[in-house]
Amino acid sequence: MGSGNKQTNYLLGIDIGGTKLAVGVVTPEGRVVAQERIPTQVEEGPERVIARLQGLCHAAVTAAGITWDQIRACGVGCGGPLDPERGVVMNPPNLPGWVEVPLVQILADAFGRPVYLDNDANAAALAEHRFGAGRGVQNMVYLTISTGIGGGIILGGRLYSGETGNAGEIGHMSVVYNGRPCNCGGRGCLEAYASGPSIAARAREAVEAGEPSLLLDLAGSPDGITGETIKEALLRGDPLARRIWDETMEILGAGLASVINIFNPRRIVLGGGMTNYGDLLFEPVRRIARARAMRPLAEPVDIVPAQLGNDVGILGAAAVVLERLESRAAEVGSHV
Repeated sequence: MGSGNKQTNYLLGIDIGGTKLAVGVVTPEGRVVAQERIPTQVEEGPERVIARLQGLCHAAVTAAGITWDQIRACGVGCGGPLDPERGVVMNPPNLPGWVEVPLVQILADAFGRPVYLDNDANAAALAEHRFGAGRGVQNMVYLTISTGIGGGIILGGRLYSGETGNAGEIGHMSVVYNGRPCNCGGRGCLEAYASGPSIAARAREAVEAGEPSLLLDLAGSPDGITGETIKEALLRGDPLARRIWDETMEILGAGLASVINIFNPRRIVLGGGMTNYGDLLFEPVRRIARARAMRPLAEPVDIVPAQLGNDVGILGAAAVVLERLESRAAEVGSHV
């Protein structure tokens, strides 16, 4: 795409994670024209990371063969907690030192374009709804199941943000009364049982308690047990891996049944690294969620894999812009 292109409504999608920064120039239809990725290097602190992020944004715009005048607005998806209205990143666990960082103001001053901020799971939900597995559905819940469990809720075709802009923390729904401690400070959260690290932790505890398993041979030591070694042991028929996995699927299925009963969605979209287990995850979770949810609510629900893969962060940030612009246009229209 050369500099002769005069389209002026490109979006810049910015995805800020604890391990990587990703930036892409995106069309309103969801086509990624150019993208750049680098390690976050969180140990450098927010100032240096944001400076490197700005360089990455300039590189993406240059790679797309366009000028900043052709960027309509920038969207940012970032781990929470954050304040979308003030544009402030408050203190995310995966970005140590990012305390009350006025990210929107910093980037708007640097680029001279409007900037919109949202939680990365909300952003991913918007992307899957607009461009991916949720297209054409009015009521959808998105979960990302990986290092943690995040969520985003689409009701009536719009993102549901809640009172303070932080709705959708489905990973911190309590599924076991007074259960395992969670990183959020609560107990018995879905994330404390069904995220990748929590599954591995439960397997390590069983091995350390003396339960026989292939896991020790595959991992070398209890500390070496990961989601991948559990998957390998599961495929080899290891009884401990099977027990841990079956318990996890029961808990995840029960969590999704609660989501179905509360939100009555047409579709639940599951993304994140744990969904790479494929049918090992989707088959039991669909069965258990349907069995445990109220029948009239369970019948219309599809539980499907996310479609956008590694581009979901960039496309999610772009979708945040489109959602905000459409919401503001609707507000203006309602006052006319």
